[in-house]
Amino acid sequence: MREVRIPAFAKVNLRLEILGERPDGYHELRTVFQTVSLHDDLRLRASHKRGILLVIRGNEALAREPLEKNLVYRAVKALQLELKLHSGVAIELRKNIPAGRGLGGGSSDAAAALLGYLRLVGRKLPLSRLAEIAASLGADVPFFLFGGRALGIRCGDEVYPLPDRPRRTVLIVSPSNIHVPTADAYRWLRAQPLFPKRLTKPALTPKLWKFCALCWSTQEGGLLNDFESPVFQRHRPLASIKRVLLRQGAADASLAGSGSAVFGVFPSPAMARRAALRFPNDQTFVCETLSRERYLRRMNAARVG
Repeated sequence: MREVRIPAFAKVNLRLEILGERPDGYHELRTVFQTVSLHDDLRLRASHKRGILLVIRGNEALAREPLEKNLVYRAVKALQLELKLHSGVAIELRKNIPAGRGLGGGSSDAAAALLGYLRLVGRKLPLSRLAEIAASLGADVPFFLFGGRALGIRCGDEVYPLPDRPRRTVLIVSPSNIHVPTADAYRWLRAQPLFPKRLTKPALTPKLWKFCALCWSTQEGGLLNDFESPVFQRHRPLASIKRVLLRQGAADASLAGSGSAVFGVFPSPAMARRAALRFPNDQTFVCETLSRERYLRRMNAARVG
């Protein structure tokens, strides 16, 4: 029976700046995404039974949720409606990326499901239309159609590729007992005295955003995350994790997205593995950054049987 196996890679935000609240209630932001080698695994199989069967392994809480809420289910359903297909598909999602930790696992799963399902049924869509469907599923989903290093603007759904940097080792620490809902992180951020007032118009025109993308392509800069201050104030152990990573030799460290994972960038895998030993009660992942070329090569090499 025909099947496709495809990875869904995690991301970290090298920079994440929240520019203010938009009139539509969302937030205008500027971020630099970077894919890393930690990944979930999807297997999609053609089925004689109509409908979408989704089995989730490795995350019991996610498996208990209604399937219609899962981004993988919604991604495949959106493509079936777009392509007017009614054949059945059985999907197995094996979770390795911790959920709700700012690592983009759900969004990456959705993008992998879009790409994998198109390959399974042997169909293509214009990239512009595929990006529209991805954006309808979540702000981060379009980025995972490309991977590598990229500038995200508006709500993060408008993506401009940036030149890749040399491969770096990343240690991700996912605390076992701290969860930071994204809505809470934004609420805490808005309560900060210096948080910008409500935006009444886009921060920059598209032409100026493209100019910013060119400027960012020439900058390395340190890690930056506007969520760090309000999240660390309420969850002191996360600030402690960052301090330990820096003491253990990380060139820099930061909160991942809105949290609660924290990551450090290390000179070598050996140093990262030694640092991971300092967190015996938490999940740790030693991984590496993925260039766009390597990312797309891995996605395009999805096995078809």
